[in-house]
Parts: sequence; C-alpha cells; structure tokens
Amino acid sequence: MILTNLTATYTDLYQISMGQVYFLKGAVNDKVVFDYFFRRIPYKGGYAVYAGLQDVLEILQNLSFSADDLEYLKSQGFNKEYVDALKDFKFRGCIYSAPEGDLIFPNRPILRVEATMLEAQLIETVLLNIINFQSLIATKAARVKQVAKDKILSDFGLRRSHALGGLSASRATIIGGFNSTSNVLAGKDYNIPVSGTMAHSFIQSYEDELTAFRDFAEARPNACILLVDTYDTLKSGVPNAITVGKEMEAKGNKLSAIRLDSGDLAYLAKKARKMLDDAGLSYVKIAASNQLDEYVIKSLMDQKAPIDIFGVGTNLVTGQPDAAFDGVYKLCLSNDQPRIKLSENLSKTTLPDRKQVWRLYDEDGFLFGADAIALHDEVDIDIMHHAYEPHKQLDIRNITKKPILKKVFENGEILTGSPSLSDISKFSQEQLSLLPDEYKRFEYPHNYKIGISSKLKALRNDLREKYKVKKG
Repeated sequence: MILTNLTATYTDLYQISMGQVYFLKGAVNDKVVFDYFFRRIPYKGGYAVYAGLQDVLEILQNLSFSADDLEYLKSQGFNKEYVDALKDFKFRGCIYSAPEGDLIFPNRPILRVEATMLEAQLIETVLLNIINFQSLIATKAARVKQVAKDKILSDFGLRRSHALGGLSASRATIIGGFNSTSNVLAGKDYNIPVSGTMAHSFIQSYEDELTAFRDFAEARPNACILLVDTYDTLKSGVPNAITVGKEMEAKGNKLSAIRLDSGDLAYLAKKARKMLDDAGLSYVKIAASNQLDEYVIKSLMDQKAPIDIFGVGTNLVTGQPDAAFDGVYKLCLSNDQPRIKLSENLSKTTLPDRKQVWRLYDEDGFLFGADAIALHDEVDIDIMHHAYEPHKQLDIRNITKKPILKKVFENGEILTGSPSLSDISKFSQEQLSLLPDEYKRFEYPHNYKIGISSKLKALRNDLREKYKVKKG
C-alpha cells in the first residue's frame, strides 16, 4: 500500500527543527502526552465520523528515515550528530484512541499519544494529515448515506480528488457508508468493491451508439452498465440500451444498469424506468451521477426518482463546501507535569493532563447527547461541567457511561488487529442509528454536549491562574 511506504520526512520542517533543539538540549527522551481533537463540525452538521486510524497505525509501524532522507537533512544544514541519531528513529510510544468509525464531537480527545518528545513531535504531521482528511470525507459520505438510505452508493471522485489523496478519500467513503469505488488501486489496496460504467468518449469513438453498446456488453456481460445520455437519453440512449438488454437476455445474460449523467435526473429516471419496465427489463437498475451531493440526492429522493445507484464524485472526495477538518494536536503533559495552552477565548484554552472520555447513554441504550471528559484515572463522574460556560453543569450520577479511549498501539505494534473496512463501516452505521434524529438534521441540528469533570475543571483553573500573565 502506498501510504505505508511513507518515510518520516513526510512531515513539516518545524517538527524536525524542534527535534534538533530537543536533541541538543538532551530532551529527546522526555516523556510527553499529546491529544488529538477538533474544534468545529464540518458542513454545519451535528456530528463527524472518525476515520484514518488504521492507516495511521500501519504507517507508524514502519515509519523511519531512509538513507536518502538523512542525506537530504544534512544538506539542509541540520546537525550531523542529530541526523545520525535519526537513523534509529522508530515510534515506540502508546496510542489510545476512540474506535475508528465512531461519532466524534468538538473539543474532546479523540486520540492520545504517549511517547518521547521526539517521537510524539515527528508523528504529528502525518497523523493530522491522514485523520483530518479521512474524517472530513467519511463525514460527508455519512451525510450522503443518511439521505440515500438503502440506495447503492459508489465513489466516482478519483479524477477530481487531490492527487494521491484519492486513495484516502476512497477508503473514507466506505467508512461513511458507501458500497464501492471506481478507484482500482484503492479497491486492490483496501479490498473495496470496485464498480464503473463507461465514458462518453467510448460511445463517441463509434459511428453509432448501438454498436458501442453491443461491443461493451460483449466484453462485460456480467457487469454491463450503459451510459445513455451521449446523444439523446430518451430517443436514443434508453431505446438502444433496451435493444442490447433484450439481446443479452437471449444469450443468458442480463444488463445490469443504465446510467444518467446529465439533464433533469428525476424526470429522466422516471421516463427511463417506465420504458425499461414496459420492455420487460424491470430488473435493470438506474444509476445517476453529475455533481451529486447530499442536498441533490435528498431532492431526488423527495421527488421519488426511481434511481437505484448514485455515483458521487467531486463534492464528496474534496469535502465540499468545507474542504478541511479542523483537527489539532496539543501537548497536555510533559515529564509528568500537566501542561496547558492559554487563550483569552476559553474555548481555545486546552485541557491538561491525561484524560478519558465517557460516552453517556439513555435508559433505552441510545446516545444521551453528551460526552464527559475526565482525568484518566477517574472511575466515576457525578457532575459534568460545561467546558466554557463555568456556571452550567449537569448531574450525571444515574446515567450510563462507557469509556471511549482504549490502547490501540504500543511499542511498535498495533493492538487492534486489522479490522475490515466493512466492519468499520458497519460499526459507524450502528453508532449513527443510536444518535437521535435531532443531531442528524442538516439544518440547525442539536448541539451535542461536551463537559468536563470537577477534578479536570479544577486542574485547568489552577493552571490558568499559574500561567496567567499579570498585567501592569
């Protein structure tokens, strides 16, 4: 897999620059803890989907500096002894994480890194790069799945994706609930079902549409999807597809589907469905593509368009309209001393020390609509305080709570095995089914509450007072 071949130079320069300072000052082996979390849910939604964890763990298993990397770093003026020491770099720390596919919410730890200062610093960029992007795309895919319900969903976005980011995007769409991808390499590397149709150029290369359809059907008798909008969808494309479909029947095969890629998709799908049914081809599915997203698909579903397969491309794999996930990586403990980043805005003041996140459930087993953050060794929490509005709190003594963060990586080894994408996707869909509908609305969703324990609140307040710059 391409991603697992990344070397440790897949990072920002400042990570290696800071590492040199730690090396020269004898601090590379200082023990530290970093939290990964994000600050804002994309798409103005009520939830996000966590994706990219397994890729990150597999990258970290093999992450090192090559001989070429080390020569390059020397050419950039880095200290020779420091660069020589990087020859033995390997990530041997611990990672605690929520399960991949879980629903995640702002300003609470999703992943915790416990390692030496050098190790934790050198993995920051690749961790953010993979998880931020895949979580953005998985969230978009989940929104599409939410409105498409039981329809078949295929990722058609490789040609519009951000270069090799198309591999990560294809993986993330499956976690979010898609069924297949057009991306052949992603299919091979991630064991994703692949699907596809044909281009208009294939039909244009022939003198007539019918012959193009016949040749394609002959070559792909078990997976034949015909693109019917090259010339005239209802007067040419669909009638020719029906002709080929009947010819395939006579040979003991079946036309799988027709594809609509332009025009009024709802209108054309209804007309095409009737034509196919009248011809005795009711088993032939209708696929649709062309700048689809969750809003267009919702409109098509509301119009009861008889579309069975949605091929979603550009808006999916580029994460439109947001295009970035607001994930950050912040130090919270150094040499057993809790650390904090201060801000005049309390919402940007970080939470210190090792922490555990507890998910709350109602009496029926559904998500209560709140996660509580506590110090890692707290076993029960009575009161959950609003993280940024100090006078708000919630009594949670009698509410079911389950810890989220579990150890997934230690001393160079992955502890979770290799869960399949279908299993991760199934888990994610199960979590979404437990989330009440008001949090899944596209407009004005309920705010999922994030609170902190009394002990964590007190520690944060003490550190704020300790490090506060005195005026005057």
